[in-house]
Amino acid sequence: FSYGFLFLLHHILRAAVALEEETIVSKLGDNATLSCIYRGRELPLKNLRVYWQIVDDQEECSVVHALISGQDNESEQCIQFKNRTQLFWDRLENGNFSLLLLNVSQSDERTYKCVVLQKTEYTKVIHQAKVALSLAASYSQPILSGPIRNGDSTGEEVTFSCRSGNGYPEPNVYWINKTDGRHLPPSELKITLHDDGTYSVFSTLKVKATSNMQIECSVENEILRENLSANYTQQKQTSGSSTESHKNLEKNGRGAQAAGIISIVILLGLLAVLICWLWKRRSSKLVSY
Repeated sequence: FSYGFLFLLHHILRAAVALEEETIVSKLGDNATLSCIYRGRELPLKNLRVYWQIVDDQEECSVVHALISGQDNESEQCIQFKNRTQLFWDRLENGNFSLLLLNVSQSDERTYKCVVLQKTEYTKVIHQAKVALSLAASYSQPILSGPIRNGDSTGEEVTFSCRSGNGYPEPNVYWINKTDGRHLPPSELKITLHDDGTYSVFSTLKVKATSNMQIECSVENEILRENLSANYTQQKQTSGSSTESHKNLEKNGRGAQAAGIISIVILLGLLAVLICWLWKRRSSKLVSY
């Protein structure tokens, strides 16, 4: 289609009344359906032009997909959308001009506009739709590492670490003291962007040790409304007298086990003596005979 028509379409879009924007969420690598449904009467496709465009005047190329007179037109399609867009051909005549966008990535996280024009005596817009595409990926279950404490480490500074990955977009990370519900400021927070577009997060927390610590690390993905957490619980240790009693019980148990073994050895020895005595008595009777 001509540059003059593109210029006309550009001004039609700018002059259009503000549309209500639909927001959809898709995971990285999935296919996303951008909805555009015309509820009016059925119209012959040969009289229609359907355009999907990026809503951004700064873009050098804004055409995502074009349908002209019932045929796909790729002449003005942006290169990043080549072979990645499809209309639902079995639904077009029913007014469903939704677009399937394949294998979405971070660069597709934009706002799109669908414009349906009817060409009779003159060209007029009969339907528009606006869709914002947000992308996300679930983070892995956080791994929380806590210090191994001795009974006398209460009051010392201890360090916890928490890590998670393979998520998008950047997460919120929270440290929580579960004993009183307080949020604790992290000592370190490192978020790393990887080549595949996903993020990993590593955070540490330094706190004073207590006799009964309950610490939670929480990784939140706001777009997916996911909140994954890992918990560390340090059980309160028993008193010295209880520990000593436990040691005494263990010692007594070992003593009883040793006494049992000695008793068995003595019984076996007595049984051997009895057998020898019976054998000698039998032998003496045979000699007398």
